[in-house]
Amino acid sequence: MLNIIVIWNGSELENDIMRESIIKKVREKRLKLTPQRLAIIEVLAEQSFLHPGASFIYREAKKKVRRMSLSTVYSTLNEFSRHGIIKMLEFDKMENRYEGNIADHINLICKGCHKIMDYKLPIAIPSKEMARKVRFWVTDTRLEYYGYCQECRKK
Repeated sequence: MLNIIVIWNGSELENDIMRESIIKKVREKRLKLTPQRLAIIEVLAEQSFLHPGASFIYREAKKKVRRMSLSTVYSTLNEFSRHGIIKMLEFDKMENRYEGNIADHINLICKGCHKIMDYKLPIAIPSKEMARKVRFWVTDTRLEYYGYCQECRKK
């Protein structure tokens, strides 16, 4: 049996789909869509495959909207994360990262360069069914593999 690796690479179409998906979720949660939030969403959609940190998002969003503060970026990312619109990946030894891809997937994390890649799960994990069987309310999921990317292995 052949295993197929699907790593999301952020094509223009995928960026558009992610942007619209995030905007739809923001509206469903009845949150305001300010110019600052739209710029943050734009950066998340364009750069989600990089799993950017708040400082990177701030630098890129500020290019789109001049009136932007780092605290606005942090508060927006925290609010979006709290509402399940995006995922926040918390780490002990590196800056927290954010991603707009909230579908179940594996994060492949390079221990050398700290790059994070998405690997689509070949099967879905039935968290709702599991939650019903064991009476456990799942609020978040995260699956990570640590190792070395191709570039770091060459070094």
